Amino acid sequence: MQDFWLYTTLGLEHVLDFGAYDHILFLAALAVPFTFKRWKQVVVLATIFTIAHCTSLAFSVYGIVSVDVGLIEFLIPVTIAFTALFNFSKVIKKEHNTGIYFQALATAFFGLIHGFGFSNYFNMLMAEEEHKVTPLLGFASGIEISQVAVILFALLVAYVLQSMVGMKQRIFIMAMSALIFFITIPMLIETFPF
Repeated sequence: MQDFWLYTTLGLEHVLDFGAYDHILFLAALAVPFTFKRWKQVVVLATIFTIAHCTSLAFSVYGIVSVDVGLIEFLIPVTIAFTALFNFSKVIKKEHNTGIYFQALATAFFGLIHGFGFSNYFNMLMAEEEHKVTPLLGFASGIEISQVAVILFALLVAYVLQSMVGMKQRIFIMAMSALIFFITIPMLIETFPF
């Protein structure tokens, strides 16, 4: 049980690390089009992301899949930029249907990518562990708790700006998606593998 809580803490720190804010940026991009009325949908997307993220960690820990870390480091900001552009395009096209099934599939794929990005470090942590399932479940729990916290904070910001300040949802989605996209550009340049 001690291992479980240790890895839960590591999962929390992994997401809430402001020094490596790619995870927070992705979650913000994911949450931007949603409001508190539809909070369950975005939490389901976050859970899908957690499951995929931890699946790729398990693939790595058990030696099932090995990936080029340099390429993965580039693909992580690509997932953020793609999510921001997807939000932006939905507003431009004036589509009210969020395409939740497409988002779920994309979120699962992006979760796999983000998980592989953390796999080398996680493998070093797991080198001493005889049993790997409990640490993986603890880490997944920490990721899920922190992701829900980030999403609820993003929904709160949306609520304040839209309901209290009076910003139209359309403008909010476009502004936040553009901001996230522009913050991601230096990450894309720094990690460009070619």
